[in-house]
Amino acid sequence: MGESGWRWSDAWIFVSLVIASGAGRHRRSPSSRRPEGVRLADVLSTADHLNQAIPQRHEVEAAVRRLVGAGLVNVSDGWFRITPDGERLWRTRPNAGLSTTVDTVQGVLSRRHPPVSADWHLDEADHAAAVQEYVVRSIPAPRRSPENRTHQE
Repeated sequence: MGESGWRWSDAWIFVSLVIASGAGRHRRSPSSRRPEGVRLADVLSTADHLNQAIPQRHEVEAAVRRLVGAGLVNVSDGWFRITPDGERLWRTRPNAGLSTTVDTVQGVLSRRHPPVSADWHLDEADHAAAVQEYVVRSIPAPRRSPENRTHQE
């Protein structure tokens, strides 16, 4: 796998992290967001909503390595956070509609220095557990009809 340039999946994961963490909310103070960051299941959920696909383990791992290496993201104890540099990149990107945001961010990343990979590994079992968590969370709870309720008198 070459390290020649930024990939679309790098931007997809970055945008998913930004949106999942709340950093994408207009003029929202960094102190009003989740300080601990977001979990992988949240990133996968947002990525699925953006692209109608759950990122594969190797896509997440490669993107996070590059984003960490660029100083845009950090990961600690399973929590993903956007760094101040990542926040600056997000806030200064050209504005675009949500449907083109990933493409726009990829263009911004491509104009930066070539990516450098950091040492970070996503275990297959951790990815599978996050996918399972997301899938279970996304199944709507069955509605209870008034006829099925038990009344205590």
